[in-house]
Parts: sequence; structure tokens; C-alpha cells
Amino acid sequence: MTEDFSLLAVWLQFFCIWRFDTVPCFYRKTVIKPGMDTRVQPDDGSAPEAVPVGTDPGNVIDDSNSGISGISPGRSMKRSGEFGFFLDRQKRKYFGTRRRSVMTLSGLATIAFFGIIGSILFVFLLFAWYAKDLPRPDKVKRVEGLSTVLLDRNGKDIFDIYQDVNRKAVKWEDVPEYCREATVAIEDKEFYRHPGLSTTGIVRAAVNIFVFRNFQGGSTLTQQLVKNVLLTQERTLPRKIKEAILAVQIERKYTKDEILHMYLNETPYGGTAVGAEAAAEKYFGKALKEMGLTECAFISGLAQAPSRYSPFTGEPKAYVWRTEQVLRRMREDGYITKDQEELAAGQLPDMKFSNDEVGLKAPHFVAFVNDLLVKKFGSDVVEQGLRVTTTLDMELQDKVQKIVAEEVDKAAKLKVSNGAAVVIDPKTGEILVMVGSRDYQASDSGGYKYNVVTQGLRQPGSAIKPFTYATALRKGYTADMVLTDVETKYPSGEAGKPDYSPKNYDGKYRGPIQMRYALGNSINTIAVKTTAIVGIREGLRTAYDAGLSTLESTDANLKRFGLSITLGGGEVTLLDLTSGFGVFAAGGQRQEPVALLKVENAAGKTIYEYKPGSGKQVISADIAYIITHILSDNDARKLIFGERSLLTIPGRSVAVKTGTTDDKRDNWTIGYTRSFAVGAWVGNNDNSPMHPSLASGITGAAPIWNRIMRAVTEGKKDEPFERPGSVIEADVDGFAGGLPVDGQPTRKELFVKGTEPAALSPIYKKIKVSKRDSNRLANAVQILKGEYDEKLFVVIREDDPVSSDGKNRWQEPIDNWVNGQADAKFHPPTQEDNESDKLTVRIVTPKDKETVGNNFTLRAEIGSMEEIRKIEIFLDGKLEKESKDKELTVDLYAADGSHSVRIRAEDTKGNTADAEAKIGVNEPYATPTPESSPTLTPTPSTGVIESP
Repeated sequence: MTEDFSLLAVWLQFFCIWRFDTVPCFYRKTVIKPGMDTRVQPDDGSAPEAVPVGTDPGNVIDDSNSGISGISPGRSMKRSGEFGFFLDRQKRKYFGTRRRSVMTLSGLATIAFFGIIGSILFVFLLFAWYAKDLPRPDKVKRVEGLSTVLLDRNGKDIFDIYQDVNRKAVKWEDVPEYCREATVAIEDKEFYRHPGLSTTGIVRAAVNIFVFRNFQGGSTLTQQLVKNVLLTQERTLPRKIKEAILAVQIERKYTKDEILHMYLNETPYGGTAVGAEAAAEKYFGKALKEMGLTECAFISGLAQAPSRYSPFTGEPKAYVWRTEQVLRRMREDGYITKDQEELAAGQLPDMKFSNDEVGLKAPHFVAFVNDLLVKKFGSDVVEQGLRVTTTLDMELQDKVQKIVAEEVDKAAKLKVSNGAAVVIDPKTGEILVMVGSRDYQASDSGGYKYNVVTQGLRQPGSAIKPFTYATALRKGYTADMVLTDVETKYPSGEAGKPDYSPKNYDGKYRGPIQMRYALGNSINTIAVKTTAIVGIREGLRTAYDAGLSTLESTDANLKRFGLSITLGGGEVTLLDLTSGFGVFAAGGQRQEPVALLKVENAAGKTIYEYKPGSGKQVISADIAYIITHILSDNDARKLIFGERSLLTIPGRSVAVKTGTTDDKRDNWTIGYTRSFAVGAWVGNNDNSPMHPSLASGITGAAPIWNRIMRAVTEGKKDEPFERPGSVIEADVDGFAGGLPVDGQPTRKELFVKGTEPAALSPIYKKIKVSKRDSNRLANAVQILKGEYDEKLFVVIREDDPVSSDGKNRWQEPIDNWVNGQADAKFHPPTQEDNESDKLTVRIVTPKDKETVGNNFTLRAEIGSMEEIRKIEIFLDGKLEKESKDKELTVDLYAADGSHSVRIRAEDTKGNTADAEAKIGVNEPYATPTPESSPTLTPTPSTGVIESP
């Protein structure tokens, strides 16, 4: 039990340091000088006991034979000796040397004393209990780590994170001084000063355990050695206690250099590398003794979390930050200078690693999953032999990796150096394929270990447009909505900054275009107008809800993006964009991307399992279907892409959209069936532009997308998209949408029930033209006389919802475009026909021979080429009222019986016209019967007709 008592003494030491800020005298040889007053103030307030001066206390207290180091056998610990002296010092320190009249303080001191003794005994018993089953510290042998295995969805091996242990011992004299110093600086700066345990570390660990229930933290380098070699990685209080006991025992048995040497030979540094020598070989392909400052700092920084800081399995540049922290600690601890730190840190971004991962399957996906595991379970758990079933389809992964590499090589002449692709099941969100670059193993400086699928924030170009038009549909607009494709300027809103004027892909403008064809042919001007109409915030909301996490409608984003957001002004990842398109494929339901199906621990217990859910409905099913129908309509895109583009796969129901940024830095093709959402990207990691001749849908990402879609659907039945019951089909005018126009082409369009057209397109206007001259408007007289024809013309009027200065920046370019059209339908007549009667009058009500009441209203219309001088209203020949209104309305009264109403109009040129109506008041109008006359007979003599 001697070692146990030693442990007890160590714990008493740390307790006193923490509680009283001093080293207890019972743990050291204490000299009691002759004549020293060693009296102790009694607790009961009586006079202090007298200890005769010169009685033994002048001797040195020998602790060599004590059961507890520093305590002489037979000495009383209550009122005399070094422990009493120690307590007396503390009482004087905190309570003063005066006698206390209040007995409470004395009682508290007594309670505190026995509390300390009780705590010491408890700790002693606790440590004794756990010490009985501990391994011997002289058997420092590593407990072999277990392999964490990644499997694809079909149970095929992808990667063993710790498959085989590659342990290589290194001699102490071959360990560079930098490696020793870096390890101590970053892992345990007090290593050469503590007895195996750190006082601050113990307090921190206690807080973590008892407050936060977190069984980690506070470990010294010696404790880490114990954890790696003698104990398991479990996070429990008993294991932490055992770790502390063994750390003290190892410190008593070995020198500090020996402990550091063992640590460097037994610590895992990621993958299969155990020990600093194996790590040097793994990461740099050289012996440990050949490494310099930067490399030593890198290796030392790995030990804390190899899976997080390794450039092979963690974030590609995470090691840079970690190594900088190591260098900073070394400088702060005096091992290196500021200049050395800065020089070493400057070498980090371009640090060259050996190609250790040759043959690694799905490397970008492996790194992605490893990061997920670390975030979900912690790096310690990941290194304890997990069996992880992922969503990856390894057979498809291999095919897609080959396709990406081949097509990027073909596009090299277009200044394309990299490509990426991802395949997702839109019904579940499961990631089936992830190719983060053309070649993970490439040894050049292309940065191919960078995962474009998950890490690359790139502008999506026109690939974002489906979310803009989905917003318009949600706000009540329809797929036959027509806007005018003309060059349109938008105020920048900033002084001195030019107006924003979006250009189309081919630089052409086509006039009025319906939404279906604007989206299918990716017309930029219409997309920007649609964004202006529905609002930027609403457009961002749709995209964000669909999973484009970087496009949240925050004030900062609203200020940063502007109307160009619909042309890809905001950055997204390929994973988010493809997952967002999967929302349309899944009928508007959002499924978060999933990479893990099942995780089992080393004992075979399932600690995580993915349970597919129904997802969140973020876009209505009817709107999702209409967008899908447009994106799968080859006729809707043939104007730009032609009838036989790579966006069509014969025999397959496939929806697809391309995207290319204006500066040709990013080229995308995203498409889907009901079971697969496929996203492809090409570009350059250094963000340099591709060749200007790169054509979206023909070169770049489209060939990659086409080959992948064929590969994933090979051997599978076609899955037509299902139309919801709330979507109906209706005939619309082929040119402008709205109700069909007689004699003009029509087409079929889809509508959410209740939004189908009830009128002609708003750009159509019926105009009355003169029958005598169809190139002139019918004048008022001709209209009243019915001497006109109605003809349909295109009259375009668009309001500018953006400009705040009162200008309509939309209408002027529309008028300019219309003026350049040769088709007569764009040019309605503007002058009236003046070759006709000058004045006409028409009584509207009452109609001729109509029966009315005593009080009735007379309405009439007067058509005139000139100004009206007067209008007279007569009832039975008597003038009743006068007026000058061409739209005449007067109230009249008439007695029962038959009457006549007459209106006479005269213009300023003296032209007159009138109209008359016969009416019956409270009885039908009766035509007057003429009176009979006598027959006139001529006389023979005169021949004159005479009355009888």
C-alpha cells in the first residue's frame, strides 16, 4: 500500500495548492527553528497550549520512514507538529490572530477540518479501490486500436480509417529537438514541472465531469500515454480515476524524457500511422530525424484529433490553422523566435505531402463522411472500431469518377481543368455518388483534394432560375405569363455606378415571350423582370427553403445580391443546388442530404440509424410539377439549345437546367428523374475563366451530366412525372398566352386549378377601324352607325416596379423594339377616318315603341367630328331640355298614353342631325288611326272635286 499512500499524498498536495494556495508542510521536510512559537490556538477559546521552547522542535522532521511521505510516525496531527503548524498558518491567514469571541467561527473551522480529513479519506479509499485492478506501469504496451470501416450501401468496403497499424519506433537521439519541443508546447506545457497530474487540469476535468457531464479534458501528456497504451478510450469517471493513478505511478518509475519518448512512439497520428516515425513516413515520405520545424509542428498538432487535422481525411486546410497554433505555443514558451514562427507558418499553405492515399476509394466522400462522424460522435469514438454503412453506391461512384475525368480531359481545349458531380436520391436525400474533383490523386497544383461538391461556393448562373419562376407561380402568375425580351436598364442605386443591364446568352432579344419559353431557353432579361415583379426577398426565400443554405433572405444578402441573384449572383455548393432541384423531383418535398445509413460500435451495437421521413413540403406539389414539366419540355428550349441537345435523353422523363456565369468561370448542368438528381460542374479551382466559346448545354458540364444520367438510369424503367390533380391543362394563344384567338395558332399549357385564363392576353387589344379604310380608326360617327370592324393588335405596356424616380425604364426599350417590327399587328392605326358624315345622333334608351313608366330616363350618344354647340330634347314636339354632353342622360316625365321623343344636335360648324323614338307610357305604344274622308266626285260641268 506504500504506492497508494504516495498517491494519497499527491492528492493532498494538489488539494492544498488549490484550496490554500501553498504547499503543505507535511509534504516536505520542515525545519522548526529553536525558540519558534509552535503554539496552536484552541478552538474552545481557552488559552493556547504551551509548547516548551527548546523541546525537540528544533530538529528536522525526517520523513524517510513515514508511511506517507513527509509525515513522521507517531506525530500528532491535531495540535502539534508540522500539520498543526500548517493549519495554524492557514487560520491566521484567513481569520487573523486575534481571539474570536463568536463561537460560530470556531465551529466552522472544526467542520472544515473534518471535511478536509473526510475528503482525504474518501479520495484515498476511492483510489485504493480502483488501484487494485490496474495494470502494472512497467508493462507499457499499447492496446491495439480497432478499425473504423466505411461500407457502401450494398456492404462493399470503401475505406478502413484505421485498417492496419503501422508502428515504427524511433530512438530518442533521432527525435528532432523541434519535435520534442512542439509536442510539449501544444500538448502539455507544464510537462517537465508536474508529477503526472495538472492541478488546473484536474479542476477543469472536475467541472467538465460534474457540471457538464463531459468526461474529457484536463489530461497531461503522461495521462495521454496511459490512455493510449494501458487503458481504453471510454469516457467514464472510473476510467479517468484509473488514468490519474497510473499517470502518477509512471512518473515515479520513469524520467520525463523516457515518458516523452514513449509518447512519441505510441501515439496515433492518423490512418495507420502509430508513432512519430510512422507519421513522418506517412505524411512526408521521410525519416523523423530529417524533419524541420514546420514538419515537426504539423506532426505534433495531429495527435489531438488526427481525423480532423489530417489533410487526407479532414478539411483540406484544417492542418494549417492547427500547425499555426503549435508554432504560436512554441514561440510563447521560448522554443522559437517570432521570425522562425512566421517563416514556418508561411510554408504551410503550400506544404507538400506524400501520396499516401493511392488507391483510396471515393476519397472526397470518405473525407466528407469522416467529418460527419467526428461532428456527430467525436474523434475519439471514430477511432474505436465503428462499422459505418453509408449511402454511397460504389459501383456508380466508380463509373461517375471515370466519366468526370474523361470529359474534363476532353474539355481541356476550352481551358477547363476540373469537374465535379453528385448524385442524390430526391425521395430520401441519400447521396449515391460524390466526385469532388477530376482526380483526387493528381500530383499537380490543381487543388484536386478540394471537394467542390461540398466546399466550393460558386455562382450557379442560370441554374437558379427555376426557383425564381416557382416563386412567380406561388404568387399567382402562370406559365403563359408574357413579358418582353428587350435590353432593359435598372438603376444601380449608387452614385457613380452604371445601371445594371442584363444580357442574354446569345446577345439577342426576341420581344414578347411566355414564361415557359423564357425558362426553357434561359432568357436572362425575362428572369430579371420576373425577379423585380415577385421581389428579391421572396425569390431568396424559395431557394433557401429548397435547401440552398447560402441564399437566406437576410438583410445582408438582400443588400449584396440585388436583381442579379436570378442570374446566379449568389454563391452555392453543388450539393445544395442538386439537392434543391431534388425538391422539384420529389413533388416539392425537401429532404436533407444524407450520407450515413447506419453506425455500429465495436460491440455490434447500433448507435445511429437513418430513418427516412416524408420530408418538408417547401413548394406546393402543383407548382413543382409545372416547373418540372417546363424543364422536361424539349420544345420549350429548342429555340436556344436545338431539338437534339445533350439535355435530352431519348425514352427518359428527365428535367434539366443549365447555368453559366457571364465571365465563364462556372458551368453547371443540374437535372433529375423521379429517382435521381444529378448535378455536374466544370471550371477551374483557381477561378480563372474558361474559353469564351464554351456553350452551355453543348460543351462543359452537359456532356458529363448526360453520361451520368444515362449510367444511373441504365436498365431501369422510365418513370414519368406524375401530375397532381390540382393541375389542369387548357388551350392558350400560341403567341401571347391567354384565351385562344380565332384564326391564330394555339397550344396546351398547364395551370394550377383556378388560375387558367379567362381573357385574352393583356398584350392583345381590340381596336375599331373604319370599314371604309382599315388603316384608320373608326371615328365617333362611324362607331355610332356601326360602320367599323374590330381588329386585334399587339399593344405592349409594362410598368417598371423598380425605379423610384418615376421613370418607366421598361417601356422605352419596348417601344423601340416595337418600332423596329415589320409585322402590321404591332402597329395599330393612330388616325381617325375623316371621310364620312360629320354628325350623328343615336337614342340608346328607350328603344323605339318601348313601354315605359311615367318617369323614365332618356340616354343617347352623339357622334361628331366637331365640337357640339347644343343638343335639344323634345317630348311630343315640345322642347324639354338642352345639353352639350355627347353621352346624354336626362330624366323625363310623360302622362299615360303614346308619345314621341326627339333629339336634335348641332355642332359648331352648323351641321345638324336628329333622332326620334316612339314610346308608350304605362301602355303599349298605339299608332294613331287616320280619320276617314268623304269621297270626292267631279261634276260633269266643271271637273272640280267638291265636297258632298
